[in-house]
Amino acid sequence: MSWRIDLAWCLEALGREQLLTDRDIAMVLGTLRPREQQTQHPLQIIARFSFRHPNRPDQLLDLMWLTQWLAGKAGLATGIIDPLKINAAQVTGVMSYKFAQIHEILAIALSRKEVVIATAQPFHTDWMADLQMTLKDCVIRRVMANPEHIRRYALEFYNLTRSIERASNADNQGVRTNQLEQLLELGQMGVPDANDSHIVSIVDWLFQYAFDQRASDIHLEPRREMGRMRFRIDGVLHNIYEFPAVVLNAIVARIKSLGRMNIAEKRKPQDGRLKTRRPNGDETELRLSTLPTAFGEKLVMRIFDPDVLLRSFRELGLVGDDFKKWERMTHHPNGIILVTGPTGSGKTTTLYSTLKVLATDEVNVCTVEDPIEMVESSFNQMQVQQNIDLGFADGIRALMRQDPDIIMVGEIRDQETANMAIQAALTGHLVLSTLHTNDAPSAITRLQDIGVPSFLVSATVLGVMAQRLVRTLCPHCKIEAAADDVGWKKLTEPWKFKQPPKIMRHRGCLECRDTGYMGRVGIYETMEFSQNLRALVSADAPLQEIREMAIREGMLPLRISGAQKIAQGLTTIEEVLRVAPL
Repeated sequence: MSWRIDLAWCLEALGREQLLTDRDIAMVLGTLRPREQQTQHPLQIIARFSFRHPNRPDQLLDLMWLTQWLAGKAGLATGIIDPLKINAAQVTGVMSYKFAQIHEILAIALSRKEVVIATAQPFHTDWMADLQMTLKDCVIRRVMANPEHIRRYALEFYNLTRSIERASNADNQGVRTNQLEQLLELGQMGVPDANDSHIVSIVDWLFQYAFDQRASDIHLEPRREMGRMRFRIDGVLHNIYEFPAVVLNAIVARIKSLGRMNIAEKRKPQDGRLKTRRPNGDETELRLSTLPTAFGEKLVMRIFDPDVLLRSFRELGLVGDDFKKWERMTHHPNGIILVTGPTGSGKTTTLYSTLKVLATDEVNVCTVEDPIEMVESSFNQMQVQQNIDLGFADGIRALMRQDPDIIMVGEIRDQETANMAIQAALTGHLVLSTLHTNDAPSAITRLQDIGVPSFLVSATVLGVMAQRLVRTLCPHCKIEAAADDVGWKKLTEPWKFKQPPKIMRHRGCLECRDTGYMGRVGIYETMEFSQNLRALVSADAPLQEIREMAIREGMLPLRISGAQKIAQGLTTIEEVLRVAPL
């Protein structure tokens, strides 16, 4: 027998199981708005009241709990709709949008032998016979899923695939070329109009989807037949979608247009930026970078968190002795402070957060960047422009005539920039900058390699901080685990850092998309220059000798900083070993 649940049935069942009182039921019915039953699933209406479980007061009868409760009543497993793991083009081919909407179902996985259908009406099965006829030998397996997610993702998936199909059909006159063999002719490939409404819809979806998934970077990568879209989430890249090559080219053209880049030029790398507004009203800035590849233009977009400058050092993970050292260094009136680490390790965030604290009304803070990562009214920001021969060194030279107190240089890349930064420090300015090195002591040899004399390094550098970002455990599903003697020994040897009796490990849940991680936090290695270190640097001592002296004087290596985060229950041994160098 096939039938649909309604609000009255759900309330009666919850009342019968003493999960809701008569008063709770009366409250739901008394505040029911007109037509609400036609537009919302019964579980959505009940979840809005945030009732608590009578036997477990810490458990809310939220939509996820109610979904699991209803799945148990129907004898179905609970399915999680993770858009990052669903091939939208594949699952939308299983049934039409109208069919999915009428029956409140959505295909979420498809293989040669089985199709998994998420349903919001577990007792309604009339649709199965009709669908089975089109699927032939493929077995249907039903799971109960969050009804709100079914409606939302059905609309998103079908709208996206429809837009892609129509954009692809609009290109039936396009001329294909062998891009791999004609790299200089990439601009000659016919693509749909970048301003076509379908392309506009796809780009709007792309941005909103990236924001929803907490992506820090969007990668659009062309291939011979199909282009690939990937998101970097918590430092790890995820495959999201595949577009026909001509559609990807149109998407790239649309975004280049929004970023005021040269659409016609496809043979040279270009940089741009654009701002967009999220549905909640927050403005978000994206930095764009294109690269000509064998099959077309690759576009990478870095998404900047609008709240990045408002984060405290505690939120960034800079606490304890590392924070005290950093605070001492940044309150010197003059000298050079360096932040080191690979691309994407949070160096810019650390510098911006520091400058935000230092930029009071009494000081003049100036920056020279390539490009300006985020516009901030507290600073005077200048962008490097190589096309008019305005480099970092020229920028510092100009800033020196602007009566600055604090100068932030985006990156020290060459001897000229390093020399100008040192001159600024010697003439009474505080200079903050970044270098690409594996650890803090290596910054010394890096400066020497690019031609800075050792006595100037010793005289001007106040300290160096190396950093990495580790993924933090999801607060919704992390659990205690037994101590890992082998992993802990590998992590902390030879420093013999005390192992906590219990550590936390990841499990995976809906909130973190079964990864076990949500968000990132910094681990730091802070080397504050002492008289002993300055003497070693002036004497051109070997790097290992400098490192050993820094450790004797209190520098904790990155792995020990990671061990502290593990002891606090923030991350795992595997995650620290993944990002921290040996």
